[in-house]
Amino acid sequence: MHTLIDHVFVGALRPLPPEGQLTGMFKQAVDGPVAVTAEGLAGDRQADRRYHGGAEKALHHYPAEHYARLALRYPERAALLQAGVLGENLSTRGWTEESVCIGDLFRIGTALVQLSQPRRPCWKIDHRLDSEGASLFVAQAGITGWYYRVREAGTIAAGDVFELVERPNPALSVTAFIGATQAHRPEPAELRAIAAAAGLAPEWMRRLSERADWLERS
Repeated sequence: MHTLIDHVFVGALRPLPPEGQLTGMFKQAVDGPVAVTAEGLAGDRQADRRYHGGAEKALHHYPAEHYARLALRYPERAALLQAGVLGENLSTRGWTEESVCIGDLFRIGTALVQLSQPRRPCWKIDHRLDSEGASLFVAQAGITGWYYRVREAGTIAAGDVFELVERPNPALSVTAFIGATQAHRPEPAELRAIAAAAGLAPEWMRRLSERADWLERS
């Protein structure tokens, strides 16, 4: 199972209208190879490292297919809704939340990356699109994109093969993960099983285990 990288995006920090908070969402496509390490792509920046970037969110992947759906929902922003506008580092066609799984290992260029967690949309999407409620729509529609940790550093470039090399959790697609974790009152055993999934980000392991404990007490 493989596709090709359509675009690789990196971005410096810029003010986000209308209030001017710094953000790394404004990305530019890069021609040629880009170095990727455990902290992400060379030249890429994140403003608030509490919620963005770091080893468990080193690369953000967003399916290009989703922009057509966003344009239907926000036709007044259709010209803006092109690959890269939501701050992703990697853009492809062929992989979506339904077809990738937590823990998936991918060879991209000479790097090896592992899918660690979905993206959690935040208010910056509303501001970037100048559309109140856009982040909620992205979350509810399950078109969030996802993050990778870097298992082996290397270089990546647009046009490189993006190949699945291992799938430890074939029943735990990103879509299934979002559905289970957003359920009003999931079964504690299901949460514990998800928390134990190989490759899941440690913060999610902790959060799901704590929620399972709470559900069992309540």
